[in-house]
Amino acid sequence: MSLLIKNGTIVTAYDEFKGDILVKDGKIVSIGEKLDSMAEEVIDAEGKFVMPGGVDQHVHFSFDFKGEKVRGFETSNAAAVGGTTTVVEFVNQEKGKGLIDTIDNYRKSEVEGVAMVDYAFHGIITDTSTGVFDEIEKLPEAGYPTVKLFMAYKGMPFHSDDAALAKALQKAKDVGVTIMVHAENADLIDMLQKDCIEEGNYQPYYHAVSRPPMVEVEATERAINIAKAMGAPLYIVHVSTKGAIDAIVRAQSQGLSIYGETCTHYFLLGKENLAKENFEGAKYVCSPALREQDDRDYLWKSVKNGWLNAVSSDHCGFDWKHQKHMGEKDFRNIPNGAPGMENRLGMLWTYGVETGKITRSEFVNLVSTTPARNIGLDYCKGHIGIGYDADIILYDPKQKSIVSNENSLQGVDYNSYEGMEQIGKVDKVLLRGELIVDDGKYIGKKGQGKFIKGKPYGLSYKRF
Repeated sequence: MSLLIKNGTIVTAYDEFKGDILVKDGKIVSIGEKLDSMAEEVIDAEGKFVMPGGVDQHVHFSFDFKGEKVRGFETSNAAAVGGTTTVVEFVNQEKGKGLIDTIDNYRKSEVEGVAMVDYAFHGIITDTSTGVFDEIEKLPEAGYPTVKLFMAYKGMPFHSDDAALAKALQKAKDVGVTIMVHAENADLIDMLQKDCIEEGNYQPYYHAVSRPPMVEVEATERAINIAKAMGAPLYIVHVSTKGAIDAIVRAQSQGLSIYGETCTHYFLLGKENLAKENFEGAKYVCSPALREQDDRDYLWKSVKNGWLNAVSSDHCGFDWKHQKHMGEKDFRNIPNGAPGMENRLGMLWTYGVETGKITRSEFVNLVSTTPARNIGLDYCKGHIGIGYDADIILYDPKQKSIVSNENSLQGVDYNSYEGMEQIGKVDKVLLRGELIVDDGKYIGKKGQGKFIKGKPYGLSYKRF
């Protein structure tokens, strides 16, 4: 069946114009004016912005912390109602197994037949005894051209030392695999955490005290130096502080292929949230920690200037009452992370576009187009263009609402943005031409999401 979206204002990362979009067999086949006679079904988008579906390049549906697991792909309809049509999940390498086997097994056992939006995967190196570095050259063929290493979390299975990062970069650069890194100084964090506990400071607020900006800045600078020594591109995830941004900008000014993202919560939430009484601060424990207003202001400047190229959710759905309370007597035992995939587009639109901090086209670039390029999905995702998947959202800018967990689909017992105003509403969402959200409500089917293979030599390689 053919479908026409007519009379909307089409917004891409490059331009904005009034027009119609014709969809056949899940693909965009024509963009123009007065295409009415060419479709069997019509959606009138008068008064709405028509944009590509969001690509969230940073979500966690399988993360495990001390035996407690986050909500999985059974909650991915939350991404859909928030305007995201493709999510990219980080999968921790299983001990004794390779990256490809780990991701393949997870995809077949927990994602296929469950996911409600399209999906791709990043690997996470956790077991260097398996010959995992030699496996990197095989990742592009499997469709997994991105790998993450954690410089943080000393003593945890997924912590990587500098040698592991260097080896991964060395192996990745010749096959177009992008290495991503969580940049925080693990040793310094470990020391500061112990100092806090010894002084009797065990509340959630001390999560931020033990992870000051300099632990992120130092690790970011070190990771960049390692990448420079290896002659390889590098992508820094969830950048939160001015010093780390400046390190990335300096590297880019030297012609290095160093890129980074930030996340919605680093714009809108701050260190003060962790000080909330009655253990409410635990809801905001994430790493890197939430920052001061100066850093938040600098993040807006960084995305406006292109110093950071994407805004992700870093969605990580732990319950507050039953899981976050693991750390009631010791903040180190609070599972890190917060829900956010459902609110990413709405919050960035409200506090970015509506306040004039970014334009509508910059918004599309940050939430859809460049994320797709970063991870090798830009051949079919992240853009409204002929031949692309018809992943399309209709955004009604006239609607207003208050964020509440009562109507959330994220499957946890709180919302990071509870009580905040949202301007605009994701009215309709199409996934490969199929209407899955109508009037803001999910109407799709469990298991309709498909695995989309990433291609190598993403945006991080464009300078080489």
